[in-house]
Amino acid sequence: MKKWKKALLGTTFAGVLVASTGLGTYAWFTSETEAHGDMENGVLQINDNSNIETPIFSGVKFAPSQLEYGNWVTIENTGDLDTFLRATYSHSIDKASLDAYEVGYMAMKYTVTPDQNTYEESKIQLENLFNGETNERTFTAANTAEGVEFSGELLNGGNSGELVFGEGEEDSFWQLDEGQYIDIMIAIKLDESAGNEYQGAQYDATFRVIGKQTDDGAAYEQ
Repeated sequence: MKKWKKALLGTTFAGVLVASTGLGTYAWFTSETEAHGDMENGVLQINDNSNIETPIFSGVKFAPSQLEYGNWVTIENTGDLDTFLRATYSHSIDKASLDAYEVGYMAMKYTVTPDQNTYEESKIQLENLFNGETNERTFTAANTAEGVEFSGELLNGGNSGELVFGEGEEDSFWQLDEGQYIDIMIAIKLDESAGNEYQGAQYDATFRVIGKQTDDGAAYEQ
């Protein structure tokens, strides 16, 4: 009798153990959520980061009182960020002085390319800048072509080797938005007072444009 009870109790206890172990395999309802993100940096790029192939000018047999028109060269915002431009003109002469050279420019900013008449009128306005008695002359568009902004100036740098055409933070013309273009023509005049010391002189110039972000604190590359 005692042996039978012991056997029965042992079987019952084993069943309890099996049942207790089985409770741990039950699943509970759950739920979860998550979010993902990625960031692609913008591109600040002028003219595909390539130099302009068109020369700003290429004159020969230059003489006093003559005016040399340059070629139209294009600055294009090929990136996807708006940019402030800093446009500078560095020039030098192998003898004599830079004082006898006057430098002027005419520029047009646009999204849709202007017609040929606009280019011709701009060239005339550029010539007119050199007709004044002083160098403190700027261009004011009388008949502004639709969708085109103009900037033009006769720069008096004296014997300085660098002239600043534009600073984006100070002049809105030199802010180039995505998809915008600036066409610029530079003209050079050798003053009629230039003497024999200018004969055979070699004049060299470089037009350089650098861009920076329009965000506060952004700096131009040195």
